[in-house]
This record gives sequence, C-alpha cells and structure tokens, in this order.
Amino acid sequence: MHPFERSRPLPPYRAVLAVDAKGFTDMPGSTHEDVAALIPRLVGDAMREAGLAAEWADPEFYGHTGDGFAMGLPTRILPYLVHPLPALLQQRLETHGREHRGADPLRLRVSLHVGPLPADSAAPGNGGNGPARNETHRLLDSDVVKRALADASPRISLVAMIVSDRVFQDVVSAGYSGLHPDHFVDVIARVEGKPFEQRAWLHLPAPSGSGLGAGGSSEPVNEPNSFVQHSPVPVPSVGINHGQIAGIVHGGMHQSPRRPA
Repeated sequence: MHPFERSRPLPPYRAVLAVDAKGFTDMPGSTHEDVAALIPRLVGDAMREAGLAAEWADPEFYGHTGDGFAMGLPTRILPYLVHPLPALLQQRLETHGREHRGADPLRLRVSLHVGPLPADSAAPGNGGNGPARNETHRLLDSDVVKRALADASPRISLVAMIVSDRVFQDVVSAGYSGLHPDHFVDVIARVEGKPFEQRAWLHLPAPSGSGLGAGGSSEPVNEPNSFVQHSPVPVPSVGINHGQIAGIVHGGMHQSPRRPA
C-alpha cells in the first residue's frame, strides 16, 4: 500500500532503547565477538536490577547491530529506562573494569526515543522498523555523545545517554523519572551527510572531564561542534553522581534476529 492514498491503523507507540560500544572498530578483531556478547549481558543485568526482567526477556522487537543492539519496549517503562537503568549500567561497567584491570575500560553509548512502530510477537527480530527507530540510531551515533565520552575520564565516565526531546518532555520534564531536568544538557543532534537534525538531551551518570556542563539549558546548541557552557551549580547527591555533557551525529543500523542474553 502506498502512503497518503488511504488511512490505516497507527502502530502502537513503543520505547526504543539502543546501546553500542565506544571505539568498537578500534578493538582487536579477535575481541569483537566477546564484546558483542558482553554488551547485552551487562545491559540485561542492569535491566533485571532495575526491575525490568520481564521486559528484557520478552522485548517487542530486538535487533543486534554488531557492537550493540536496539530493542522495543513498552512506553510505560520509559521512566525506568531514563533512571535508574543508566546508573545501574555504569555500576556494572565499573565492576567489570575492576575484574579486568589492565584492559581498556568498556564504555557505552545509550539512546532512548519513542514513536509508533510495528512489531511481530512471533518474530521480534523482524519488527520495529520505522522513523523512530532510525532516529534512535542517529542519536546513538551522534558526535555529541562521542565527544561527551571522549572529553570525560575513561576511568570514571563509562556511560553516556542521549534522549530525544519527546522522551525528555514526556518523561523527565513531566516528573516521571527519578532525574531532575537539570541532570541533562540541551543539545542539537546532527548527522554529517544526512538530513537529520533534532533537539536532544544528554546525561552522564558519572560525569567527569573538561567538557562537563553542570547545569541545564533552555535553548538548544546552535553551533554543530560546540558544547553547552553553563555556570557551575551543585549536582544533588543521589547515591551515584548524575550529570551531563554536551555537543552532534553519524550512523545507522543493521538488524539480525539475535535475542537478548
């Protein structure tokens, strides 16, 4: 059926969570399979610790991307994907780093979006295709997230999360998540060579480094390679430090039917 010719049912709105590893292509090829298997295992542990074991075990769709994955989840759990999942994932990576001293630390990018996407419960590896999923991967591979981790300490900041403006407004600003809006930095995500530009929000569970912005911004970044600059303000103590960093986008996804560990 061609679009715009007749009305059709709107697919349910679904949360889209995507994760990938910083510097994966620079790792020795012999480690790729192990790292690719490790990432969903660590995320799965964090999901279960966040009380999301059932959703992790039975996603609405799931696709492996080589250095990570994307999955569809119920929108009702969006607040828990914003918090505490990234903080728990940071803890898991810290533990993994202590157990593998001497190795380069594993660091992850996380993106979160929401939108209408189809799904096939009989074949979750084949569903979830649509603009919201594509945009999730653009956010995940954005320069703003890459620069956030590059400017932060590789021993301290192991997770950087970027959420779409839709998620930020519906979940964070509305008070449904356990994070205050000031734990995020307002950015513009762009993809070089692609017609993509979106307002988004960046958060580091354990912020560090020279690029750190301690407060939020009510206006998006206009310069494609600039970080949001703010006057330092105290970050509340909530067990794990929650902070943010700013700054842009590249990428896409390739899907295979591999399921969560």
